[in-house]
Amino acid sequence: MSNTGRPLSPHLSIYRWPITMVLSILHRVTGVAMSIGLVVLAAWLMQAAAGPEAYLRFTSTMSTFFGKLLLAGWSFAFFFHAANGVRHLAWDTGRGFDKRHADRSAWIVVGFAALATAAFWWAAT
Repeated sequence: MSNTGRPLSPHLSIYRWPITMVLSILHRVTGVAMSIGLVVLAAWLMQAAAGPEAYLRFTSTMSTFFGKLLLAGWSFAFFFHAANGVRHLAWDTGRGFDKRHADRSAWIVVGFAALATAAFWWAAT
């Protein structure tokens, strides 16, 4: 049986990704990222309990550009995941499912996460 001449289904790269699809994927990614961040948090607590030398070694590692980038990413993941969770709670009530409201709430979540991350790091410095 030959498939020649039959149309192929377009791949995901053909379509423009809707914002709701991007947020669905990003919600899962931020959940995994926060799980990894929890391991780093546990390591931080263990180093604090191990003594001042171990704690200083850990904090100097996290003070590098890469360490700060990870911390900023984890804070964005936290704010995004929390805001998107609230969005899903609203959906659980049966509200906001039409395309216009879903798109608007998606952009609100992205904006909130970006602003909250920036405010958090501005307040931390």
